[in-house]
Amino acid sequence: MSENKSNTAGPDTAQAQREPDVSEPLLSVKGLTKHFPIYGGFPFKRQVGAVQAVDGVTLDVYPGESLGLVGESGCGKSTTGRLLTRLMEPTSGTITYNGQDISHANRRKLAPIRSEIQMIFQDPYASLNPRQTVGTIISGPMEVNGINPPGGREARVRELLETVGLNPEHYNRFPHEFSGGQRQRIGVARALALNPKIIIADEPVSALDVSIQAQVINLLQELQRELDIAFVFIAHDLAIVRHFSQRIAVMYLGKVVEVADRDSLYNAPRHPYTHALLSAVPNADLDADKTERIRLFGDVPSPIMPPSGCRFRTRCWKAQDKCATEEPPLVQLSGAREGHLTACHFPEAPTTEKTGPDVVLDPALVALEEKNTDKK
Repeated sequence: MSENKSNTAGPDTAQAQREPDVSEPLLSVKGLTKHFPIYGGFPFKRQVGAVQAVDGVTLDVYPGESLGLVGESGCGKSTTGRLLTRLMEPTSGTITYNGQDISHANRRKLAPIRSEIQMIFQDPYASLNPRQTVGTIISGPMEVNGINPPGGREARVRELLETVGLNPEHYNRFPHEFSGGQRQRIGVARALALNPKIIIADEPVSALDVSIQAQVINLLQELQRELDIAFVFIAHDLAIVRHFSQRIAVMYLGKVVEVADRDSLYNAPRHPYTHALLSAVPNADLDADKTERIRLFGDVPSPIMPPSGCRFRTRCWKAQDKCATEEPPLVQLSGAREGHLTACHFPEAPTTEKTGPDVVLDPALVALEEKNTDKK
């Protein structure tokens, strides 16, 4: 795989990109915003508002790491993923990849970078063209980018099929001949076709059965170890995120409210919203001390007219007047670990603990963790 990686990159790519410094972020976003305008009025349509899907997101992704992005449905995490891959144009903010600002880069400037930032889509049924064979689907990125790997594209596709655990002889089959898990593996193979440095995985296992989820997650972890690929893993399942990600960012209504390494976030969440999310997960140990579930009342506010100040204040049991007038910055609080950032005026105490075992792992994921531990 390493030999192909050096040979399949086009000359323009080699000149435009430099090797990433592991001490510097591979992908960095600051103040990233995406507002979808709402038009109304007759007969002359004019903008009457905007859906604030993503509003001021700041994140760093380092080479070879896995960053989890979690939150309720509609919080803006999938939109953030599409912005990171530049499938969408940001309204404002900066996206920096390997030292280059690609926030509003044109098609020509993005061309050498596209091969290094790939995406795995959520729906394995809708993301594959039913009229194309597996060989055509996986070789598509190589054809678009004009890349001819040693031995030809067909040989490369067969190698990728074997890498993701599929039979290379299925090269000429169509998507409908595969199961959901196999289709997602095809999507993974397509994302690997150009030897990316970072993959944005948008809920890659949410449409699959739990037993198949474990297989796909194990595949992604093995690929990350072998190829040193960075991942942004978007999901709503806290157990899967805990299993896969090294660092985790929590989003609420278009904003990141907490960022921390896995142990810090699950053992001592500082933001009330994170604490509430973890308290809602059932306890697998019937003999353990019962943790009181924090119930959030009311609905998530509309992203068209979000609350002033802290966006979580309308559902927060700790909200005070200050929360309505001042937006809390995302900063490291006293007593928090290095890199544990929280956006809250009245955070949870450092002693507030939500232990890891309270987050239930499915037996298939438990077996997977034990297997990986034995390997180490």
